[in-house]
Amino acid sequence: MKKLAVKSESFNYLERSFKEWLDILGYSEQTVYQLPVYVRELFHWLEQQGCSQIEQITNLQVKQYYNYLKERTNNTRKGALSNNYLNKHQQGLLKFMDYLRQSGRKTIPYLAIRREDSDTKDIQVLSVTEIKALYEATKLHSNGTKWEAIASRDRAMLSVFYSCGLRRNEGYHLNVSDINFDRKLIHVKKGKGYKERMVPFNQSNSKILENYIYDHRPFFGNAKKIGALFVSIKGNRMNGQSLVIRLKLLQQRTDDIRLQQKDIALHALRHSIATHLLQAGMGLEKISKFLGHSSLESTQIYTHLIEQDGNI
Repeated sequence: MKKLAVKSESFNYLERSFKEWLDILGYSEQTVYQLPVYVRELFHWLEQQGCSQIEQITNLQVKQYYNYLKERTNNTRKGALSNNYLNKHQQGLLKFMDYLRQSGRKTIPYLAIRREDSDTKDIQVLSVTEIKALYEATKLHSNGTKWEAIASRDRAMLSVFYSCGLRRNEGYHLNVSDINFDRKLIHVKKGKGYKERMVPFNQSNSKILENYIYDHRPFFGNAKKIGALFVSIKGNRMNGQSLVIRLKLLQQRTDDIRLQQKDIALHALRHSIATHLLQAGMGLEKISKFLGHSSLESTQIYTHLIEQDGNI
């Protein structure tokens, strides 16, 4: 979205301060960027209504603003804003309210608005067969130490983001020391909202991770000098975009034309394992804990996915 004009020094200061607060709490780069954008749109709209101070905001204005959002056109495609976008906007405003409370500032009226039904069609879930195809694609690298190391790293990537269901930012921040092979647990220290959790992995994934860490990771540049689990050829911690590129390369190496045509990213692997666990009979509460969700509401979307498409 084009950056909206906000003249109020008070509003601009709050936006910057909110962004710094999110960064300090360890939210992902995407969240640190996006949530203040939602708040800025609120400020832009308020100024058009003649309001330039947080203390002036009324409950009625908050409701009117949300009604405006539901009616405004989408800037990137035809039609209105998607329900997923509206829910993310709600999340941004609620998190901004948390920031105001915790920093001791005057807060805005509570956003007493029901969440929109999720646009589950926007969520990409791969079938078990498609996941297997991605693993098989790691075997199609050329021979040689370099390519064997890359293939091993690709399998470790699939294990972390699919089998363990980690978020992109969680996987990016993983260090070798976060993996306990004796207990078969991954210690996620950079979870959403800076929450920590322990994620289990099975014997099959243990072998994949051990093979990468002990046999192939040392090949990557300064791997012995840095703690990062995923290391680039140049010896740096691989960023999230580099991991996405590796996933897309595997996708194109498969023989599955339908899979090749899908627009997938690392989060699709997380959506997929959640859906597959639910199909296998695991309870929502256990899946919610496994994924690190703060409420069951976030996990229940997978029941809708299964109801909509029994072929997933």
